[in-house]
Amino acid sequence: MAQNDKIQLFEDKRIRTAWDAEKEEWYFSIVDVVAVLTDQPDQRHAAKYWSVLKTRLKKEGSELTTNCSQLKMRSLKDGKRYNTDVADTEQLLRIIQSIPSPKAEPFKLWLAQVGRERIEETIDPELTIDRALETYLKKGYSREWINQRLQAIQVRKELTDEWDARGVQKGVEYAILTDEISRAWSGMSTRQYKNLKGLKKENLRDNMTTLELVLNMLAEATTTEISKQKAPSTFSENMAVARKGGEAAGIARKAVEERTGVPVITPKNAAQLNQVVTDLLEGAASDTTEESKGK
Repeated sequence: MAQNDKIQLFEDKRIRTAWDAEKEEWYFSIVDVVAVLTDQPDQRHAAKYWSVLKTRLKKEGSELTTNCSQLKMRSLKDGKRYNTDVADTEQLLRIIQSIPSPKAEPFKLWLAQVGRERIEETIDPELTIDRALETYLKKGYSREWINQRLQAIQVRKELTDEWDARGVQKGVEYAILTDEISRAWSGMSTRQYKNLKGLKKENLRDNMTTLELVLNMLAEATTTEISKQKAPSTFSENMAVARKGGEAAGIARKAVEERTGVPVITPKNAAQLNQVVTDLLEGAASDTTEESKGK
């Protein structure tokens, strides 16, 4: 299976999913779905519920549990990958019928929407961008930040395409080169940068300020351009290119800090940054209300 993992949200509850591009089919973590339908915040309780339900279905002669497969999915708790019981949409609908829950019908509608959106995005990739925009807006990001974030996604894609063309392997080698770029412009590895912001499994770019994003983009875009010009053929040569790309952005960072007198890199994460924006907006609204009362 050509597996494409993704976290989907149902009423702010996380559901681990995997898209099979060959079959054009979603697979859902059964335990995550059971946790939602039974209002079990603890995954252990949901896993126990599913275990009991499986036993009952087997006794009833159902082939459902036999046909369900397993995929390695990232744990919501520790981030490691474990074999996880999964079901396609049809199987999941049958499981839902076996679980008395007021959320059954809303969940069925959600399943239909998830499937439809993936097919629509395959036909028209621009829809992926539109939905990403909507998601970021709901999380409280400003439109200015979102525009930069979406551009950063494109810049990153161009870089990884270039790495792929140069024979760089996805996974560990991508991570090593990314760290090299990060160290060169920010002075920190990706892990150190995330630690500074108090992050664990969260996406670092989603927790950067607009200026941090811009400089990170500059580092990656410069790396891409240098790679196209130098055409590195070995991993060590790609390392050197990544370092040069990051250094270019590092020079820009120091110039900005010299002129502003303020560090570019901040320990604040998205929750803290968005709260500042919210407080400012609420303060402005309060001032406007007071002014109107004064009149």
